[in-house]
Amino acid sequence: MQFDGLKRREFITLLGGAVASWPLVAQAERKDAIRQLAVLLAGREDDSDLQARLAGLRSGLERLGWFEGRNIRITYRFAEGRPDRFQSLAKELVALHPELIVAQTPPVVAAMRRETSAIPIVFVDVADPFGPGFIASLARPGGNMTGLVTIEASIAGKWLAMLKEIAPDLARVVLLGNPKTTSFDYFQRSAEALAPSLAIELLPSLDFHGPELA
Repeated sequence: MQFDGLKRREFITLLGGAVASWPLVAQAERKDAIRQLAVLLAGREDDSDLQARLAGLRSGLERLGWFEGRNIRITYRFAEGRPDRFQSLAKELVALHPELIVAQTPPVVAAMRRETSAIPIVFVDVADPFGPGFIASLARPGGNMTGLVTIEASIAGKWLAMLKEIAPDLARVVLLGNPKTTSFDYFQRSAEALAPSLAIELLPSLDFHGPELA
């Protein structure tokens, strides 16, 4: 998925805000200390989209006064698209005792959560943070996690409304997705809630197994 300018700004704002919130007192007490940030990404290091995100992150941090190699050290790990590496890389990063962790995609976030309930974790590329139990609510996430919701659940109902506007006689719709993911239920519930008001019947969903990391 192309990481457009808006999402990049949101990513920078979120991460920059998290880093900026490190206690000022601690900063004053450790003027010469380098703060530790860990980043675990599901994809490959040579992925141009991921590199664009990381460049945006570094740029945003610099605007807040955090410079890599000067007062902050960022440790990166790339899972190279291999789910079997998520847990071991999460364990490796937690063992470094970073003060903040960035985790990308639900499986990576889940792996990181199994390793620590104390270190703050900022998640990205997560559509449904509720199903896996990452947060309790948008207003009060709870625990040690916060992050970006890539697509709000109500978008599924808006998709149906848009289809109905395009084709007023539309009566039946089938959802295409991977029902094994929690995010599928997240969007399906939204579509089911609005469908009757649009006189649309939702047919049984098609089981489509896309890429595991999509």
